[in-house]
Amino acid sequence: MGIVKDDAHGLDKVVLKTPQGASSEVFLHGAHVTSFKTASGKDVMFLSKESVFKPPKAIRGGVPVCFPQFGQLGPLGQHGFARNTAFEVVESSDSSVTLLLKASGREDERYPHPFELRVSVKLEDEALTQEMTATNTGDKPMDFTCALHTYFSVSSIEKVHVEGLDGVGYTDSLQGGKPLTQDGPVVFRQEVDRIYLATPDTIKIVDEGAGSCVEITKTGFPDAVVWNPWIDKSKAMGDFGDDEYQVMLCIEPAVAGSGAVTLAPGKRWTGTQSLALSNL
Repeated sequence: MGIVKDDAHGLDKVVLKTPQGASSEVFLHGAHVTSFKTASGKDVMFLSKESVFKPPKAIRGGVPVCFPQFGQLGPLGQHGFARNTAFEVVESSDSSVTLLLKASGREDERYPHPFELRVSVKLEDEALTQEMTATNTGDKPMDFTCALHTYFSVSSIEKVHVEGLDGVGYTDSLQGGKPLTQDGPVVFRQEVDRIYLATPDTIKIVDEGAGSCVEITKTGFPDAVVWNPWIDKSKAMGDFGDDEYQVMLCIEPAVAGSGAVTLAPGKRWTGTQSLALSNL
């Protein structure tokens, strides 16, 4: 599948398709997946109607690639610079694509490490898999944190709960990083901003309003971030609708609260996530 111009925004993207009708859009800006429509027609991803498609601004929604830093866990700006940078396509087919970012170590003086970051996307009829591989191409060890900052579309945030995190410890960013332990499923009645530590590799979003479930299976990412901005923060974000918090939820496989990865020269690290949609 070749590169095409997005009609609405003028940015380069790759459109993946399966014979049964599933589709996904992947922008070269940030190696950013913005859509994953299953063969049954449901778009699993949330993309804000207010999102700004103007580099170097990151796209609001889909799957921002946070690298080589998650959040403010380091010297760089929020979430590092991969999500703001153009990748190149190095492999593609009708239903898969691999994009590459070659960093020289001069992109930001606060992170003087050359590296390569490959992001692969594989589409199936009812599933999408992303693989993120970082290679240290320099001569010194490099530390990084990262995440696949995935925005999911939901019917109504108060009709959704998250399974698979019961009994897992987390830090609550709204309470200054206070350590707590999850009791039961995660529900949403107010702003949520948490880093769950050493999580199981399978987490489920159960959407009772839509009668569906998204199963998230991850490898290589020890942590999982759960985020919904709720009312006040939604109003404060210029590229996010005031009421859109009601129809989205972020579950983000991450290297975050459990500590950074240290990658020796010439070594690689890989993390993956697979998203599968099913009916309840």
